[in-house]
Amino acid sequence: MMRIPSTQALRALESFARHGTVWQVADELALTRSAVSHQLRMLERDLDFRLFDRIGTRIELTAQGRAYATDIRQALLAISGSAARNAGRGIAGALTVSCAPGFASGWLCNRIGRFTQAFPEVALSIVTPRRLGEVSSPEVDIFITFGSGDIPEMRVEHLLDVVCTPVCSPAMVNRLGGMPDPVDVLRLGLLHLSDTEDWATWFRLVGIPERLVNCGVTFSDMHLVYSAALAGQGIAMGDIVLCEDAMIDGRLVRPFEPVVRLSRAYHLAVPQTRFDNPIVDAFAAWVRAERGHSPSLSPV
Repeated sequence: MMRIPSTQALRALESFARHGTVWQVADELALTRSAVSHQLRMLERDLDFRLFDRIGTRIELTAQGRAYATDIRQALLAISGSAARNAGRGIAGALTVSCAPGFASGWLCNRIGRFTQAFPEVALSIVTPRRLGEVSSPEVDIFITFGSGDIPEMRVEHLLDVVCTPVCSPAMVNRLGGMPDPVDVLRLGLLHLSDTEDWATWFRLVGIPERLVNCGVTFSDMHLVYSAALAGQGIAMGDIVLCEDAMIDGRLVRPFEPVVRLSRAYHLAVPQTRFDNPIVDAFAAWVRAERGHSPSLSPV
């Protein structure tokens, strides 16, 4: 039987497949960059195939390396799922989670079955706030909210940054015969949420005159923006995390590398009255684990 590689090395490979850089792996695993590089070199030495291509000072996964990293991700998910299932024994009761609508539909609802499998005795309710950022409902046990994270009298934990980039249906890219230049987004029609701020920021980043941003269609809800993008009605500034599943499935693509990182982010917020609630702690731990398994999605 082939010797099983180091678990730390496998975690480093899985993280590298998501992030694409050694320094991001080092940050995630709380290691030095040299330690990560050593782990990856030793892993490649122990295997019978090449994991990486060396391009100058950079390394990239080979096709075999990407396939192996995908298998490792599934194995690590199985291990963490088993741990969660066993940890979930004896945890029972009701839990109400308030979640920002976009995050609920684009991320949480696509994964929530794994929580119910791990904690079958928890009666879970997911609600959305009447307005974005609201954290005042006394019936809610834990909030997943979007904002600055400055919430008095609550235990607040940063969950995910919001990183946006243009996304559209692959049919629209094909219609143009590819999109070699960022200014091509104007040929597809811009889709806006509430205002033009996100697109204006991206225009400044890539050198498109900001005055050209005042065109296209403006929607009051992110669901409508994504629906229009999926239907091939234009190109949207999409949150990479919330568009993740649509991009993995090929329903949306990101034509360009540049991204806009918003100052606001998603946070977990727990009211003081729920600090010692083991169900709340179990849900927060599950969300953290799920967050760690979001693959890195590169531009087409």
